[in-house]
Amino acid sequence: MARNDYKPVLLDGVIDFADNPSPPTEWIDAYRRRGGYQTLDRALKIMAPKQVEEMVKASGLRGRGGAGFPTGVKWNFLPETSDRPVYLCCNADESEPGACKDRPILEQRPHLLIEGIALSAYAINCHLAFVYIRGEYHRAIDVMTRAVEEGHRARVLGPRMLDSDFALDILVHSGAGAYICGEESAMLNSIEGRVGWPRLRPPFPAQVGLYGCPTIINNVETLAKVTGIVEHGPAWFRSFGTEKSAGFKIYSVSGCVRRPGNYEAPMDITLRELIEDFAGGIRDGRALKAVIPGGSSVPMLPPVYLDALMSFEGMEDAGSMLGTASVIVLDETVCIVWAVRNMLRFYHHESCGQCTPCRLGTGWLFRILDRIENGRGRREDLELLEAIPAQMVGRCICALGDAACAPVLSGIKHFRREFEQHIALGRCPLEKPYVGFR
Repeated sequence: MARNDYKPVLLDGVIDFADNPSPPTEWIDAYRRRGGYQTLDRALKIMAPKQVEEMVKASGLRGRGGAGFPTGVKWNFLPETSDRPVYLCCNADESEPGACKDRPILEQRPHLLIEGIALSAYAINCHLAFVYIRGEYHRAIDVMTRAVEEGHRARVLGPRMLDSDFALDILVHSGAGAYICGEESAMLNSIEGRVGWPRLRPPFPAQVGLYGCPTIINNVETLAKVTGIVEHGPAWFRSFGTEKSAGFKIYSVSGCVRRPGNYEAPMDITLRELIEDFAGGIRDGRALKAVIPGGSSVPMLPPVYLDALMSFEGMEDAGSMLGTASVIVLDETVCIVWAVRNMLRFYHHESCGQCTPCRLGTGWLFRILDRIENGRGRREDLELLEAIPAQMVGRCICALGDAACAPVLSGIKHFRREFEQHIALGRCPLEKPYVGFR
């Protein structure tokens, strides 16, 4: 189909690009017909930047990228006076195994993200923002680039945007395919054209960030929620979720469920409700074996924790973390040793190699797990799998080393017998082990 013949299909207010390679040129008009950019227009005309910042702070919005740090508090870390420009970086380097929540926003609601970026930039007095997108997200890069161009043509971006005295430009930056560049300081190095290695902190990006200037870094989902908060108010946002985890969240559910996908729900939903009511339960009538609630970098949980809240504090109480809320569901046919080995292969491959504990430790853990999975395990291997993380956790510049240890330690903690059976039998104890997610 020729690009000029493109006709957008509206599904519940969202333009679907499933069968079309490019976004429509009139997409900004569709967004504005549904009230798009009215909140930004009102904020620029009647609100001071500090008012926008205080609204976000009062809402209790916490970062949706994994760490869960309060967004308004992070903005407040910027120096009150500085002769250097302030930058805003939108972290769209979505590379966590199991995570796919940011991609639909980038591809199907880019102007929602742009409006959130513009409101956030206004709040922190930023005039140049960057959207750093995972290099493999080719369509997302194309969509966001075109949406920014639309924004300039419609004068919702650029100098005197929406006939105000405020100016903002957005630069879409493609990543180079490295998982480590999702770490905020490594992302800054990548934007500057340097090797994507994490930086030592302090200083933190809010004081010394991109090009040595004060920089705020927020996730795609975090910034996309700013528009709703400014439009409806902090009390509206706090009416959802819990006291410590206000609002609603996009949960990416994958693995052995009937209806995998992204589900947005208030943050007082339980893990059981998410899996059974939203994702349709375990497929083929099988039993649940384990759940990884926040992407592969958080500890896995056995079924006994199904009634835990999918909030930041709920997952902490259960002994895991919410992370990116990327829920990976494993049924009774999945070999835990196989699953943990696959995760360690990923972390070993993606380690940037800057830190010795991470560079060597991820390799040691993978080789031991590979040995056990292939029937060559030794009795002392379990002791090694528990001892090596003690030399990694908290000893690296970034959190990748800690993340690599989470599946190993939690797998042994909750499924030690399965590891022991692998070693004793010289093979997987499951009669027909699951061999991959289809």
